[in-house]
Amino acid sequence: MENMMGLLRIHIQRGVKLAVRDMRSSDPYVVIKMGKQKVKTKVVKKNVNPEWNEDLTLSVADPNLPIRLYVYDRDTFSFDDKMGDAEFEIATFIKVLKMRLEGLPDGTIITKVQPNRQNCLAEESYIVWSKGQLVQNMVLRLRNVECGEVELQLQWIDVPTS
Repeated sequence: MENMMGLLRIHIQRGVKLAVRDMRSSDPYVVIKMGKQKVKTKVVKKNVNPEWNEDLTLSVADPNLPIRLYVYDRDTFSFDDKMGDAEFEIATFIKVLKMRLEGLPDGTIITKVQPNRQNCLAEESYIVWSKGQLVQNMVLRLRNVECGEVELQLQWIDVPTS
C-alpha cells in the first residue's frame, strides 16, 4: 500500500449491555471499517456481554480518516440485525506517536481524550505508555440503538518501510 504510515491494531475486548435482537439474547460480532478496509470479529453466541478478546489490524495511510465500528446480531435465516454503531478518530493517538517517546515509566498517562458530541466516547480515553509502547483504551457508546458499549484498545505497529 502506498504512503502507508503503519498498522493500527485494534484489540476488541468486550461488549457491555448490548441490545437484545433475538428472543432473549443476541449473537453479536463487530465490524470495523476505515476507508475501503473492513475487518470483523468472530460471533459470540447468545450473549449481550460478549468477550471477544480479538485483535483486528488496519493499515493506516490517512490518520484523519474516521474509523467506524458496527455491531451486528448474527442471524441464520435472515439478514443480520444492526445492534448499533460508533465512530472514533485516531489523530490524537498519531500526534502522540510522532513525539517518539521512549523509556517512560510503565503506566505513564501521556494525554486524555474527552468525550464530546463529535466522538462516541462513553468516558475519558487515556493514551498511556505501557510495556514500552503507546496504547489508547476506549469505551465507545453505541449510537442508533437503545443500549450498549464496546471496550477496545489501540496499539501501533511500525512497519519498516513507513
